[in-house]
Amino acid sequence: MCAEGGVEMVTVGLLVRLAAKPGKELELEQFLRSALPLVENEPGTPAWFALKFGPLSFGIFDAFPDEAARQEHLAGAVARALMARAEDLLAAPPDIEYVDTVASKLPHAADALRPTGVLGPEGANDE
Repeated sequence: MCAEGGVEMVTVGLLVRLAAKPGKELELEQFLRSALPLVENEPGTPAWFALKFGPLSFGIFDAFPDEAARQEHLAGAVARALMARAEDLLAAPPDIEYVDTVASKLPHAADALRPTGVLGPEGANDE
């Protein structure tokens, strides 16, 4: 579902809390960084964030346009890879919370591809 201007609307999400085993925090952080290319191949996941709450506390927040996209993500490559490494990296099973979005701000598709600090036509100065 797209809002006016071609920006993907998100209506549902996931907040996944991950507790690293002591001594495995760097490996978990590296795993989360390595998951980004997998998520970039998911057209139904317009927003995905790997988070660090503290030394052993990590998480993932992602948002989706609808329930079908959320379920597709849960059955996707990142979830499979995380579950394959869970016993080695995590002190406890992932704590997965299903959330609904109340409001959101996502970049326009064209803006998301523009390098940081580069203004588009609306920000150009003709002086």
